[in-house]
Amino acid sequence: MAEPSPIHAVVTTLSIIEELARMEGPAGVSEIAAAIGAPKPRVFRHLRTLLDRKYVIQDPDSGKYLLSLRLYYLSQGIPDKTSFLSEARHALPALRDRLRQSVAVGQVEDRGVRVVEIMRYHSAIQITITPGTLFNLHESAQGKVALAFGPESYLRQLARGSRSKSARDRLHALQDEIELIRARGWAEAPEAVLMGVNAIAAPVFDASNGLAGTIAVVGSAQYVRPTEDPAMIDAVLTAAGELSERLGYNRDTNLR
Repeated sequence: MAEPSPIHAVVTTLSIIEELARMEGPAGVSEIAAAIGAPKPRVFRHLRTLLDRKYVIQDPDSGKYLLSLRLYYLSQGIPDKTSFLSEARHALPALRDRLRQSVAVGQVEDRGVRVVEIMRYHSAIQITITPGTLFNLHESAQGKVALAFGPESYLRQLARGSRSKSARDRLHALQDEIELIRARGWAEAPEAVLMGVNAIAAPVFDASNGLAGTIAVVGSAQYVRPTEDPAMIDAVLTAAGELSERLGYNRDTNLR
């Protein structure tokens, strides 16, 4: 029996949604059309339908589009069979309450680390990061963890884009930092993503001893100060280790 032909309208719609999810901010019709290789009139029609169905919203000033939270809310109705996210949701409340800071877990993608869950600690400074946020590999604490403990291809990818002398110098400094992160087991990135905010991230490993994702505490740089608060580092590393064990990671096997 021959495979059924794809429904091109559905493919286009899904491509638009996936591209908007990858982009860091609102995007225009021309930008989306170029990214997915579709004619602008077709992309515009699909965007208007998505807008009508409340899957995207349109910036009133620029006219550009971005995803609404409707997809996120729909995803909450899917039975959670993803072991990493399921186990992380059990680990986060204790870490949040112990440190009195917001905590988050992320999963690694080729372009960065995407936040899949965040549990906020309500304080005077509110963290605006939301599930779905994509952190880059070279600046964020989560991304640096991915560079340190993930596939070597991530560093090679950065190296290919470092052609100027200044870019090569930054890459060499980053490589030195990555070696330090591997040795101590955690990364930080004060004010790299948001002004006044710091994060301490640690790797979470799975049963194959590969990087499953990251766990991090995120808060005001005034209070998230690892060099002055070793207990905070210990809490994050302990949570990462316990979550790794729940996923089947065997540290002794990895050390052989």
